[in-house]
Amino acid sequence: MTNPRQHVPGTDRVLAHPEVSAAAHRLGHQLVKEAVHAAQQRARAGEIAAGEVTAETLASLPDSASSTRPVLNATGVLLHTNLGRAPLSRAAVEALERAAGTTDVELDLSTGKRGRRGAAALAALLAAVPRAEAAHVVNNGAAALALAATALAQGREIVLARGEMVEIGDGFRLPDLLTATGARLREVGTTNRVRLDDYREAIGPDTGFVLKVHPSNFVITGFTSSVPVAALRGIGVPVVVDIGSGLLHPHPVLPQEPDATSTLTDGADLVLASGDKLLGGPQAGLLLGRADIVRRLRRHPLARALRVDKLTLAALEATLRGPRTPTEEALRRDRPTLLRRATRLAEELSAAGVPASAQPSEATVGGGGAPGVTLPSAAVVLPERFAALLRSGDPPVLACVARDRCLLDLAAVAPEDDEVLRRAVLAAA
Repeated sequence: MTNPRQHVPGTDRVLAHPEVSAAAHRLGHQLVKEAVHAAQQRARAGEIAAGEVTAETLASLPDSASSTRPVLNATGVLLHTNLGRAPLSRAAVEALERAAGTTDVELDLSTGKRGRRGAAALAALLAAVPRAEAAHVVNNGAAALALAATALAQGREIVLARGEMVEIGDGFRLPDLLTATGARLREVGTTNRVRLDDYREAIGPDTGFVLKVHPSNFVITGFTSSVPVAALRGIGVPVVVDIGSGLLHPHPVLPQEPDATSTLTDGADLVLASGDKLLGGPQAGLLLGRADIVRRLRRHPLARALRVDKLTLAALEATLRGPRTPTEEALRRDRPTLLRRATRLAEELSAAGVPASAQPSEATVGGGGAPGVTLPSAAVVLPERFAALLRSGDPPVLACVARDRCLLDLAAVAPEDDEVLRRAVLAAA
């Protein structure tokens, strides 16, 4: 009796097949070789015929050498942390592609000598926020705060209101981050109330700076009081303000959300913000303010460990100089338009036999931005079972499950992706 294993093609033979060889050039030899071995094992186990090994290898190969998968965000959370927060604009994506090779990131082409790293991105940032005398960029918002605390208050005190000692995502707490830099915290006020005199009485020879933190992921209401940045102007030490979500200017949709320009105008000496939230750019920590303070931060040894790469700088510049970001487009969508889109999708799905309807919904900013603020939106309503089916589809779709129903909120879905969403639902049905 012939052993079917004898007919399983060898690894080299499969790898030599033109389509498999082309895939190896695109995806990498090791990844494709592993797919060949997996197909051979299936043939030896009798799950597929020996002659199907090459076809099985090709069918099992991924589209990319990276395992990261694009996900359609139908949660109604514009800046979903688990989905990477802000989606980049087409201009930023193109900038990433241009910067992927060798670039002039730290070269002055006119002189042939070393240039200021990321000079173009910093110039774009300063052009966007003229109130700032200087700017610096690090790899995320927490890094910006860590650099400020280390350079300005290591071995000294940071004065901070108790109601602003926040915990951010995944259990990281602001006080722990600050004390890890070697600074000491001087807490003022109570959880719900703080006065200007509390700050004045706490400031002394050991004060490095006063820190104001926007409580980006919660809201305290009721019997409360806080001290605005403008009231701290001239208090005798630098005032550092972490505005969090990265607005550079006041936004009509989010009038209560702090922004860099207004905060600097009010008297802040240094403003910290994230690049991948409401700004709509890549992950980055933005530092804007007085030239002497920014220079001190930039020259600190820690700045080298926190510096951003050429891809971040390229995407940040394109975000600042380019067209509206997907995040900005999402903020500007109105409920009537979203409801018309949801109704059209629901009607098309219902015609195909999928139980679907449209309804008004409420979206949120997410990513620690605009806590307590809801955005008028609209959603396609499906049976709850669709949520898991859509997550396992291609492309995966992340929906919102509420009251035993699957809601496909369109607030963060671009109009050109409606057809992608429709096909995903039909595939899951």
